Amino acid sequence: MSALVFDCDGVLADTERYGHLPSFNQTFREFGIPLEWSEEEYGRKLLIGGGKERIASELTPDFVRANGLPGDPDALAADVAKWHKRKTQLYTEMVAAGKLPPRPGVRRIISDAQDAGWKLAVASTSAEPSVRAILEYAVGPERAARFDVVLAGDCVPHKKPAPDIYLLALERLGVDPAGVLVIEDSRNGLEAAVAAGLSCLITVNGYTEDEDFSEAALVVSSLGDPGEERSVVIANRSPARPGDFVNGSHREACLRG
Repeated sequence: MSALVFDCDGVLADTERYGHLPSFNQTFREFGIPLEWSEEEYGRKLLIGGGKERIASELTPDFVRANGLPGDPDALAADVAKWHKRKTQLYTEMVAAGKLPPRPGVRRIISDAQDAGWKLAVASTSAEPSVRAILEYAVGPERAARFDVVLAGDCVPHKKPAPDIYLLALERLGVDPAGVLVIEDSRNGLEAAVAAGLSCLITVNGYTEDEDFSEAALVVSSLGDPGEERSVVIANRSPARPGDFVNGSHREACLRG
């Protein structure tokens, strides 16, 4: 039995720049937190796994004192959780409004893999409501309901680049690691997949296109769609030879790379 495991943000949809970033900044404004991340600053924040962790990275002792935030770590963590919950609500509203269309090829690849009998999973460090919202919007309620495993948020003690979430996905899927292909978009995600002993296909985005993906089986600009956006191969260590789009045979070839 083979399995296909997707990251969410940057893979199912280009969510970071157009969804998460504006949702974080609106949350900061609503709660009177003197932060506003630029696109460049947020790109650096993406090196930190998890939204609450990205917020916490700003909360230095000087920042906390200057802005009247709680000095008690538990109270401060409760505030961060409250802010992040609001950010997640804003993000899911954007998804429901159709503001974050799926990336090219996502619906096609998922439909093809499900019809071929592959198990499917999502393994993301984002909040579960955010992940389920973008998954359902990207592939439709019927296809989303057929995913075997959806892992998100704080379901593991250590977030990517630690392999924890992929090890948990393997356990839940009950499949041989040799039959699992991960689709990621970032160095952190690639490191997590490789550390779990899994093959990885990378679809880059504007935030990650210059990262090191030397361990990936295949690196492409996108999965591509026939007659629409074409896939451009950036690097290839597998037997796959995709043309304008990645298909089921290329997916299988990545497992042999």
